[in-house]
Amino acid sequence: MAEFRLIISDPSKKSAHKMEVSGAQANKLFGLGIGDSLDGDVIGLSDYALVITGGSDKDGVAMRRDLPGTVRKRLLLSGGVGYHPKKTGIRRRKSVRGRVISAETGQINLVVGKSGAKPLDEILKAKKAEQ
Repeated sequence: MAEFRLIISDPSKKSAHKMEVSGAQANKLFGLGIGDSLDGDVIGLSDYALVITGGSDKDGVAMRRDLPGTVRKRLLLSGGVGYHPKKTGIRRRKSVRGRVISAETGQINLVVGKSGAKPLDEILKAKKAEQ
């Protein structure tokens, strides 16, 4: 059974929220990639539209937009997601994960594209109270 941590950023309020999904909700996220948008109803946030901005696998290896598929590869990087060199011109071989969400994905980063009627704080507090 798949289980994901979702980090939802709300740029209008400059805040971030953490949420966990598993089971049927998590299965609906398989096959989506970085840059794809999804309806908030999929994860229980009605009236919201979310955009996937990144993530990492269960071992903490970052997902990169320019690597297709779900594979983990060792790429020679000079910067960007997965490697930030101290000096310019330095390159290093690093492990990165592909852009598509799979069973190996542990965390998914999302940003709010369209806000709903209720604030995100209220919805997530109500969900926590139910659990």
